[in-house]
Amino acid sequence: MSMTMTQKILAAHAGLDHVEAGQLIEANLDLVMANDITGPMALPIFKQMADKVFDPDKVVLVPDHFTPNKDIKSAENSKTIRDFSFDQHLTNHMEQGKCGVEHAILPERGLVVAGMAVIGADSHTCTYGALGAFSTGVGTTDIARGMATGQAWFKVPSAIQFKLTGKLNPFVSGKDVILYIINKIGVDGALYRSMEFCGEGVKELSMDDRFTICNMAIEAGAKNGIFPVDEQTIAYMNEHSTKDYVVYEADEDAPYEQVIEINLSDIRPMVAFPHLPGNGHTIDEIEKEEPIYIDQVVIGSCTNGRMSDLRKAAAILKGKKVNEHVRVMVVPATQKIFVQCIKEGLLQIFVEAGCAVNTPSCGPCMGGHMGVMAKGEKCVSTTNRNFVGRMGDTESLIYLASPETAAASAIAGYIANPEKFGGSL
Repeated sequence: MSMTMTQKILAAHAGLDHVEAGQLIEANLDLVMANDITGPMALPIFKQMADKVFDPDKVVLVPDHFTPNKDIKSAENSKTIRDFSFDQHLTNHMEQGKCGVEHAILPERGLVVAGMAVIGADSHTCTYGALGAFSTGVGTTDIARGMATGQAWFKVPSAIQFKLTGKLNPFVSGKDVILYIINKIGVDGALYRSMEFCGEGVKELSMDDRFTICNMAIEAGAKNGIFPVDEQTIAYMNEHSTKDYVVYEADEDAPYEQVIEINLSDIRPMVAFPHLPGNGHTIDEIEKEEPIYIDQVVIGSCTNGRMSDLRKAAAILKGKKVNEHVRVMVVPATQKIFVQCIKEGLLQIFVEAGCAVNTPSCGPCMGGHMGVMAKGEKCVSTTNRNFVGRMGDTESLIYLASPETAAASAIAGYIANPEKFGGSL
């Protein structure tokens, strides 16, 4: 019987020849991940199940949400996962100043490759589908069990196929693509489904574009997002990993609940208005209305803090100044990206433009620290969620956008069209 790409990966990890949507399975795991918020909650449950993790090569704890620690509680949380990592002799010990945001550092370190089954105690674990892996976020109980046994249960998801054609226009990137899709299908449009991307348009998307798109699959309610493995994927894995990978391809007659065609050439710069990622507006629609003046811009996160994202933002900010009414934070997603920004002179561009450059952290994205907003303030952010109170006061407002649009808005002082501020490095 025919299967989707995701179903083939799950079948292989469950030791089955075939699975179908709705089937409950027990699958073996290739990687289990938690962070400095979810890890400390999972460990007491883990200790009721086991003394040792199932495999020290396959469990990773990443301190990234409250780093550097902002208070005593966050320091205690970081210490908890640090001590556990050393006590369990975890191969991939992560530490502040030596790693970065979890969903950027795991691919960068080569810990995830095609064909793997990965769970993480963070909803944006679906990021790794860009590499042709099945990856999804789970709760702390499932993480604890995964750490102890190397297994997790799943209900096999049905799937929506997104056929991509055309190519992206200048100043349009993966962030605009996923905001366009979520606006089209809604925040529950892919509820517990696999979002599977295919078509000639895939080759027009960079790996960073694909990471961004899969990262926000959860914002459409999806169980996971996944791209086929092509030459770009293989080149990325060869550069970053020594692991063996397995390529799974969907059957030509795989059972999809829906097939949606997306012409990348039709997509304009997008902005998601408060308070849902699906509340999308094109920059053309926005320009027809009164300007939306802003107080803050955040460029970074597991969604858009990668090297190409920062290059795009720097190209627009180069030789310009941030509006006097706006404060801007740039947050490279990993230490390696931070160093590359230094080598390429991007940090100088950001600082001379009037931006604050922060150490790799999830802090601003989830209102943890480094950029919490006051009542009534508005922010253009390259992060992935704009829920009520997500980045500070419940009466603050978050507008999600690409690095290009965020940089243009930082200069203008209001949500602005990056096409009018374009530049090059």
